[in-house]
Amino acid sequence: MKTAVAPLAHEIPPLADDGIPGRKDIYIEKGTPLFMRTVLALFCGGFATFALLYCVQPMMPLLSEEFSINAAQSSLILSVATGLLAVGLLITGPISDRIGRKSVMVAALFAAALCTIASAMMPTWQGVLVLRALVGLSLSGVAAVAMTYLGEEIHPKHIGLAMGLYIAGNAIGGMSGRLIAGVLIDFVSWHVAMLVVGGLAVIAAAVFWRMLPESRNFRPRSLHPRSLLDGFTMHFRDAGLPLLFLEAFVLMGAFVTLFNYIGYRLLAGPYHLDQAFVGLLSVVYLSGIYSSAKVGALADKHGRRKMLWATIALMLAGLALTMTTPLWLVILGMLVFTFGFFGAHSVASSWIGRRAIKAKGQASSLYLFSYYAGSSVAGTAGGVAWHLGGWNGVGLFIGGLLVVALLVAVKLAKLPLLPGNAQV
Repeated sequence: MKTAVAPLAHEIPPLADDGIPGRKDIYIEKGTPLFMRTVLALFCGGFATFALLYCVQPMMPLLSEEFSINAAQSSLILSVATGLLAVGLLITGPISDRIGRKSVMVAALFAAALCTIASAMMPTWQGVLVLRALVGLSLSGVAAVAMTYLGEEIHPKHIGLAMGLYIAGNAIGGMSGRLIAGVLIDFVSWHVAMLVVGGLAVIAAAVFWRMLPESRNFRPRSLHPRSLLDGFTMHFRDAGLPLLFLEAFVLMGAFVTLFNYIGYRLLAGPYHLDQAFVGLLSVVYLSGIYSSAKVGALADKHGRRKMLWATIALMLAGLALTMTTPLWLVILGMLVFTFGFFGAHSVASSWIGRRAIKAKGQASSLYLFSYYAGSSVAGTAGGVAWHLGGWNGVGLFIGGLLVVALLVAVKLAKLPLLPGNAQV
């Protein structure tokens, strides 16, 4: 009697974007060893990316003092990284369409980790900003490609879960980078904190390199400028993709603004918290780790239209709680806000792969360009709101962004369904 063996992957008819008659793609199925290797590797990649990117956020008040700069200027240590990351996305996404996914991501992770280690040794503010810009440029090679890799290799019916698990790695990385740096700088210099985060990222990059399966469904695309221009034009002619790009900009802008300046509020009166405690508040990211995978799976089941506006409403509720005075309500608000953000990002990012018909790498790059541009632009603009109106000014600024996000989600929900995308 033969024992049935679960297949590692499943063959289904070709998708519309390959253009190769008779080709069958081999997709990785949930519950298989390849699925576990893929999500664990990309979990490590997401961890390293966001730990490197956001470890500087809790350092901002300390950097303001050390370099005699204001809050908006201090925010540049994050904004230059996310700004260059956004620009790099327009380059690395198309490059990966030509030379492959894994090689681009591995090189990017190691380069970003080494630049972070180098930035820890910089004595001047200008030198730190230059290396942070290089960190962001390097990380674009992961951010632009990871979503596309999942869209190509994971079976479409499991893409929401896989994307959610990848984003959970992002959340853990963002939490860990903030937590490690935020606690360490109460005991050691910010230089040592950066060295520690950079060292951890080198280890994560090595694990990523060893574990991630090679692409099986990747097909090289031309880097001819006309081909790239046609892809971008096609995406902006779609009724839904530009709305998703706008959604990425305002959601990430709101999220980064809150965490950029909440530390300034909690270090001042009436709270007068110490830096280590403010750093520990990064544990609110645990709610994002849960919501990214959970909401992603719910979106696969119930549809992205319903889940997107609901998660944005949660962000608004969380923001409202942070506007109160009791510390426990402020912390609860941060928790709810984070839960809503990572859920919304999980839904919107997985929607890109379902909505884009061709040139999915470019579509992912445009989404993430908008995402990190929102972080860079709104993250620094929020500093102006802080100087003009304190936390009330920041809250009003974030609230405006979220109202736009909610209106966009309602517009997306009214779009006609694409053929074969009943749950989109």
